[in-house]
Amino acid sequence: MFTKILIANRGEIACRVAATARRMGVKTVAVYSDADAQAKHVAACDEAVHVGGNAPKDSYLQWQRIIDAAKATGAQAIHPGYGFLSENEDFAQACADAGLVFIGPPASAINAMGLKAESKRLMEQAQVPLVPGYHGADQDPALLQREADRIGYPVLIKASAGGGGKGMRAVEKAEDFAAALESCKREAINSFGDDAVLVEKYVQRPRHIEIQVFGDTHGNCVYLFERDCSVQRRHQKVLEEAPAPGMTPELRARMGEAAVAAAKAVHYVGAGTVEFIVEQPGGYDAPEQMKFYFMEMNTRLQVEHPVTEAITGLDLVEWQLRVASGEPLPLRQDELRITGHAIEARICAENPDKQFLPATGTLAVYRKPACTSFERGAVRVDDGVREGDAISPFYDSMVAKLIVHGDTREQALARLDDALAQTHIVGLATNVQFLRLVARSDSFAQGRLDTALIQREQAVLFQQERVGLPLAAAAAVAQTLLRERAAESADPFSRRDGFHSHAELERRFEFDFGGQHAKAWLTYGRDGALALRVGEGDAAVAGPLVFAPLADGAIDLQFAGQRTRAAVYAQGETDHVFTPQGATRIEAIDLLAHAGDAQGEGGRLTAPMPGKVVSFAVQAGDKVTKGQPLAVMEAMKMEHTIAAPADGVVQELLYAPGDQVTEGAELLKLCAA
Repeated sequence: MFTKILIANRGEIACRVAATARRMGVKTVAVYSDADAQAKHVAACDEAVHVGGNAPKDSYLQWQRIIDAAKATGAQAIHPGYGFLSENEDFAQACADAGLVFIGPPASAINAMGLKAESKRLMEQAQVPLVPGYHGADQDPALLQREADRIGYPVLIKASAGGGGKGMRAVEKAEDFAAALESCKREAINSFGDDAVLVEKYVQRPRHIEIQVFGDTHGNCVYLFERDCSVQRRHQKVLEEAPAPGMTPELRARMGEAAVAAAKAVHYVGAGTVEFIVEQPGGYDAPEQMKFYFMEMNTRLQVEHPVTEAITGLDLVEWQLRVASGEPLPLRQDELRITGHAIEARICAENPDKQFLPATGTLAVYRKPACTSFERGAVRVDDGVREGDAISPFYDSMVAKLIVHGDTREQALARLDDALAQTHIVGLATNVQFLRLVARSDSFAQGRLDTALIQREQAVLFQQERVGLPLAAAAAVAQTLLRERAAESADPFSRRDGFHSHAELERRFEFDFGGQHAKAWLTYGRDGALALRVGEGDAAVAGPLVFAPLADGAIDLQFAGQRTRAAVYAQGETDHVFTPQGATRIEAIDLLAHAGDAQGEGGRLTAPMPGKVVSFAVQAGDKVTKGQPLAVMEAMKMEHTIAAPADGVVQELLYAPGDQVTEGAELLKLCAA
């Protein structure tokens, strides 16, 4: 076994690898960029080496610096994590040439499976079922268009060297193909340095089911069962679970054996995942009719590997270290067992209600559910951040992975909802509440899974407010009173608790809730009782307000027939309210402040986040209609289209393609037509 390894990655996967290494008595070396100098993964390792600037191309992709760091610190092996250099055959070969062990497959296996088109040809030779498509080397756009027309729409364009949903576009009709191809190639060259694509039939009602495989240097290879990763947005996974709902033992065996055959065909070593598209011709309730097609092989550890660990009771990073050091696989196929059910939720800094726009900012509040790391039967959180850390635009938007395990899927679902309810993040937008809504949706709860689930359930997933104004206002008022009590002196005449010598006292509050102005009145009774009325007229909700602080800082709150536990975090005038029902925010309006005349954006169009201007689709003087694409920005490894908010005429373009812009920067000006 190694005595020291270098982890060539950042964030939660670097912390994850370091935790197992520490348990095994293996020392670790971290690498870090300028932006990550104080990051959690740096503190999690025994040593750390600076490798460059903020952008990945200036640091985490500088593989010669990483190899030099490993040699300088005496590391014997390099664990690449996932992303960055994990599937870079040149890096794997450079490690071997430098006398370092690459904790992953040999460069030849990465080469064979790393390009989607080449891997499809290999699988075709091995008689593994393939989705109809074009996987050729000729990348002439006209040829690709003809192949798409031949296959029949809808088709899926995918970057040949891609992964993680980047460089991927679904095309519904022929006239949209050229623009989608151009965008796909542009994103592919920026993400992978290779703009080659393949074109495939877009399978209807597809499920995304992958098989975890593991090989060693002694010729052994096993599969550690399947994971269902069908719930996706932007072709990126949102929720993953194991085992796959509705999977029959016969289909599991056939898919597992096909995955092992694929791995053995390239003499695979280490952890890998063979991904399949599964067609459901008989519908959700006919699993015996499901057909599977090879999609790709990821030659690395997957983001969702913890659900496999939860149902098998194994540590896959430990297996990686043992296999890389020359040991045989710890178990044979007939010794592997599935126990219970596990679900993983990817918590990301993004706004689902704004087309999953990535968010940046500081984790002013970051509270997690109690967990038992690496153990089955409870809750686990894998992350690479701490409260107070910043989510920057330089890397992807994932904050943490929340993994739950239960004896049954129903128990795991209940545990997931409870754990998400206990996850409190303030300082930037996240998808935590969206994840709760997905897990509660009829489709997910009933196991009716396919990659269109989010689109199918969008009516109950977006723009949903689970905490109404009455409860939010009651929580904000209670928190205000608690803050005032804590700050006031013992002088009864300076207190604001309602002490008075005559009739009842009434106090008015005003709020902004979801963009709407709201009023509330708090009445102090002579006996010390409080009554609250929220809203006006027939819509008003009134009743006694009873609350008490709890030991952990939350509030036991009773109002209008509801009793709940509320955690309230203040940021300026805004209170962020978290309850078991959901979370919301409500802003107090200072009644003593002068009302300002807020100026709207008018005809301005601003950057929704820091990033780079990729292109403009219009010129000064062009007439545009509401919803028409105007510009494309790239941020956090993804492209985002800026659309016209209304009809108008482009007055001026304020930047050029390639320019870096800050959040809120005005990109162009529109005037009324």
